[in-house]
Amino acid sequence: DKALLGYLEALTARAYLCVYAPQERVGGLVERFFTFSAPQAMRRSWPYILLGFVCMALGALAGYLLYFENNDWFYVFTPSSLGGGRGPDATTDSLRSVIYGGSGKSGFGAFATYLFSHNTRIAIFVFGLGVFACAPAILLTFYNGLILGAFLALHVDRGLGVDLAGWLSIHGVTEISAICIACGGGLQLGMAVLFPGDRSRSDALHHAGRDAVKLALVAALMLVAAAFLEAFARQM
Repeated sequence: DKALLGYLEALTARAYLCVYAPQERVGGLVERFFTFSAPQAMRRSWPYILLGFVCMALGALAGYLLYFENNDWFYVFTPSSLGGGRGPDATTDSLRSVIYGGSGKSGFGAFATYLFSHNTRIAIFVFGLGVFACAPAILLTFYNGLILGAFLALHVDRGLGVDLAGWLSIHGVTEISAICIACGGGLQLGMAVLFPGDRSRSDALHHAGRDAVKLALVAALMLVAAAFLEAFARQM
């Protein structure tokens, strides 16, 4: 009977979940992720994460040096909507007012919101596009470093380098690190495609994806933490 067969198949599916599904509460899964799964994945993936930080650092160094070679590079690297009116043409007082609140506080709030959304998109892209031979993840991380370096050079040129470093340190350490970790996850996927070894590419991608997805989750949680730091701690 067709109805009986359908019932038995559904019963078998439920039985399969009862036998093989993790018999653990959500709290236990979250605890295991933070205490074992995520730290182990980070340790196993440290070369890829380190490469993500190197890409970011090289981009920041290039942006910093190119700005002092020619200030117009700032407009090449930094979108006008991201700069929020800050650039080589801005006065030193206006740059300082954005860091310390003052009259530019509302504009600064809009800039902070866009900065977080910009970095979130970058993190998503560097992870998701890393599977395409690693190149998009490397280029996007390097480009984000160019923006950071040009921004830092602008403020150093005006004598506000320490002020900007303090402003960024509150949330930027978490936010920039999240991008580099997401880049590491994307590079891990890309390397599995480029160099599958004895496995087929699909098997190598499946194997690498176990740790890469955990890196993506860590990066996502860090971006959420950075959002709270950016919205509250930095303003205070």
